[in-house]
Amino acid sequence: MKLWAVSDLHVRHPDNRAVAEDLRPESGDDWLVVAGDVAEQVEDVVRTLALLRSRWARVIWVPGNHELWTRAKEAEPLRGVARYERLVRECRALGVDTPQDPFPVWTGPGGPVVVAPLFLLFDYSFLPDGATTPQEGLAIARSAGVVCTDEFLLHPDPYPDRAAWCAARVQESRARLDAVDPALPTVLVNHWPLTRLPTRVLRHPEFALWCGTTATADWHVRYRARAVVYGHLHIPRVTVEDGVRFVEASLGYPREWKARAERRGRADPVPRQVLPAPATLPDPGTTTTSAATPPAR
Repeated sequence: MKLWAVSDLHVRHPDNRAVAEDLRPESGDDWLVVAGDVAEQVEDVVRTLALLRSRWARVIWVPGNHELWTRAKEAEPLRGVARYERLVRECRALGVDTPQDPFPVWTGPGGPVVVAPLFLLFDYSFLPDGATTPQEGLAIARSAGVVCTDEFLLHPDPYPDRAAWCAARVQESRARLDAVDPALPTVLVNHWPLTRLPTRVLRHPEFALWCGTTATADWHVRYRARAVVYGHLHIPRVTVEDGVRFVEASLGYPREWKARAERRGRADPVPRQVLPAPATLPDPGTTTTSAATPPAR
């Protein structure tokens, strides 16, 4: 019995869809965490999660930014919270856990552990060098030619802006985590990284603005995490902060994972094992590091 994780399947690409269709557990008791960016169309998200749910004993999903994009050509172009709520309804109909459901408890090897799917968004607080406010950070990013598509397609309705929606999600998630039995460790799952450290390797550092919030900088310590699972960056690896394993579980776009496979002579492991924790580093893409700064209290 193992807990696995994958993110950023982006199944609108045929090669990625083939990878998703080939994902299978090692045993009928295995669980799978899907950390966002399955697809942009709701129908593709549902179809993929339905397939995975037919194979794994339990599937736990959190949304990424791509699931929340709204395009005018959609048959039902819901925006913001309404779109998220539709995705939650579709997942519940499949028997897939969401950030709105009771946190499941893993009782396999390494358990009991509370697996906490979170939906936290971003608030532009991962500022680039030279910026002291989100407005300055966005100006620096634009001058560098870096603007995330979220600025055009990820709508915060009915919140006034994405930062306000993020603040509401952080408040709700923190209340739920505070209610977890303090004797139990956790596995925290979010599409965006919970700390700033993983973004330090971005080719375009300004993109960190769209990668999370400083409000969660100490959650891996505060909530006794055995592991943190995230995606979004398309830089699959394992790092360690304050003794906690951070598992970036992205597949990414075909050009990215094919280039990595060519460089290394082997493909990235998809999905990645979370529990029980692997005894050794499982692949050349795995790295270990220490936190650059202590978590903010």
